[in-house]
Order: sequence, then structure tokens, then C-alpha cells
Amino acid sequence: MIGRLLILLLAVLAAGPAAAVECRDLAFDGNRYTICEVDAAHEDLRLFLNDDQGRLLGQFGAVDEKLAGEGKTLAFAMNAGMYHSDRSPVGHYVENGQELMRVIPNAGPGNFGLLPNGIFCIRPGRADVIETLAFLDAKPACTYATQSGPMLVIDGALHPRFLPDSSSRYIRNGVGTSADGSRAVFALSRNAVTFHEFGRLFRDELKLPQALYFDGNISRLYAPQIGWNDPGFALGPIVGVAEVNR
Repeated sequence: MIGRLLILLLAVLAAGPAAAVECRDLAFDGNRYTICEVDAAHEDLRLFLNDDQGRLLGQFGAVDEKLAGEGKTLAFAMNAGMYHSDRSPVGHYVENGQELMRVIPNAGPGNFGLLPNGIFCIRPGRADVIETLAFLDAKPACTYATQSGPMLVIDGALHPRFLPDSSSRYIRNGVGTSADGSRAVFALSRNAVTFHEFGRLFRDELKLPQALYFDGNISRLYAPQIGWNDPGFALGPIVGVAEVNR
């Protein structure tokens, strides 16, 4: 018995620590996606906009450099919400408990204003996608929050404005969360998809009751465990996982 336990212990040690983020490619309904799943109950999931001097980070590499000062590294990142030409957030934005932009509850132009939209809220031990009006009613104390739109999935239903036969196709990215807030799944389409197709990925394949659209065309992903690092122009809000250096 002791010998078996020793073999099991050695096998666990040889396997090493579990990865902070699990990323993989998948195909669903004729489209290709890359998804990255985060255990929001245990991982250090954050939003990043500016450095300690108030200068825009904008790039995954700049976020990684910022984390290096904490003895951490960037394990995953993705653009996380719409922004103005100066890279400031269009909607609600909270970083490390500090609100930089208020909630925008009203309809407006573009995808952001295609109500209902929503807010990705990160709190100790959980992360949630919350429809904007429900967010205003609940007033959760988010350590980090970013508003975007439209919602992709609302309480298990697709956004009511999504059309199965839509001809509007773009590269898109977004996030979905489980009911208990422990599971946050980030997805990036590898080919152009409709909102209806993208929403069904979260609802039907990933089985997530809430999901939020982040953006299209500018969608970018940093996933070093699968060798992915999208370069390009400076981004606004970035979501990422900080991992302690080993």
C-alpha cells in the first residue's frame, strides 16, 4: 500500500502544477474557435488599462512587463471591451476597485448600444457576465469591471435581435460565465461568424448561461501555452491572468 501511494505521489509531482489557463481549438457548427478557460474561483484574473504612471499599456507585452514587477507573468490575455480613439473605455470600467468610467445604461449607435448589453464583473472568488440593468439593480462590488455589448446569451437565451440568417460576419471575441461564477470561458473566432453563431457557441457548446461580446475585427488573443500572440495596434481594456513565476 505504501509503495502504491509513493508511486502516485511521484506521478503527481512529475506532472507539475496545473496550468493557470486551459486553451484549445474547437470546431462548432462549421466554424473554428480558440477558447481559453479560467478557474475564476482560484486564478488571478484582472483587467489592465494603464501603467502605474497612468500611461496606456495597450499591448500584451506591456502588461507582461508590468506584472514582472510583481514577480508574475501573463498567462493569458484578450482585448476586453470597446474603447474610444484615445483607448479610453466606452462604458463602465473598474480597475483594482477604482471606477474610471460610469455605467452607460441607454441605447446608442453600434454594437455597444444594441441593448441589452452587459458588464463583465470580477470579484474575489468569481467572475460574472451581468446584463447592464440587472447590474444596476444588484450593484455588485466588482474589483474589476468592463462594459461591452451586445450580450450574447442572457439567462440561457440568445440576444433577441440576433438573426439566424444574418449576413454580417466578422472575427469576434467575447466571454461567458457559469451560474456559480467559477468558470469564465473566453472565445475568439478563427473565421468570420455572425452574432447568432457566436452566441450559440456559448449557449449550446460551452453550456454557459451568460455571455458578452467584447469586439470584432480588432479581436486579439495572447495564449503562450498554444503559441499564440496576436500583435498589432494598441488596445484599450485588456483582460488577463497573472501567474506567479516558477
